[in-house]
Amino acid sequence: MRIARFSVREGSPAAGSVSFGVVEGDAARPDSLVVHALAGHPFGPPQLSGESFRMQDVRLLAPMLPNKIVAVGRNYAAHAAELGNEVPDVPLTFFKPSTAVVGPTESIAYPPFSSDVQHEAELAVVIGRMCREVPLERVPEVILGYTCANDVTARDVQQREGQWARAKGFDTSCPLGPWIETELDPSDLAITCTVNGELRQTGRTSLMVRSIPELIAHISEAMTLLPGDVVLTGTPAGVGPLSIGDEVAVSVEGIGTLTNKVIKRG
Repeated sequence: MRIARFSVREGSPAAGSVSFGVVEGDAARPDSLVVHALAGHPFGPPQLSGESFRMQDVRLLAPMLPNKIVAVGRNYAAHAAELGNEVPDVPLTFFKPSTAVVGPTESIAYPPFSSDVQHEAELAVVIGRMCREVPLERVPEVILGYTCANDVTARDVQQREGQWARAKGFDTSCPLGPWIETELDPSDLAITCTVNGELRQTGRTSLMVRSIPELIAHISEAMTLLPGDVVLTGTPAGVGPLSIGDEVAVSVEGIGTLTNKVIKRG
């Protein structure tokens, strides 16, 4: 099941309303896509409201507005090596604030305090229920689904400041979308990133140093995860610079493509 969060475009009696919905149709044929609105939130058995919209009549938003985003660094050995880093002995985690989130087709605003903003294509895990100290074997029970993410990073700031709050937490630094796929085996999925159509990153989730169950168990050992929280699972090798005017697209096999344009912060 594909769960989206969307607003209705002008021209409809429901214009401006924001809802969750179930997306049906062939993602390769956008004109075939229909969004069936949910009566409430997606954390439980889905209940349809009875309203349906053609995809061209809605605007997809970030599929979730998380309470927190917990990200994992250096979870692909080749990416750690390309930046001259070792794979850490334990998962390297950090936070991105909820204000960093933008949705598909929304802009990434290039921060004025950086001159080296880079893309990082990732698989994101969306938590489906409140949980803490989750055993490895029960991790699938607490996952709502998966979506595409771009852990946009001000690399020069990250290196200069030595901690990552500003470098990875600036506004618009966490594009998510286009929707949440709830029925997916994440163990061996292709991840790619293109910039202006040029392939920059390609990898597979099977190359993660630590698996999704390991990451969720490790993170939940320290903190309670809430419904809608997002875990970013690390990026494959091939990260590189973005410039104002670029269009960056992150694709994850079985989910879809998240596309954003880079603009100058106004």
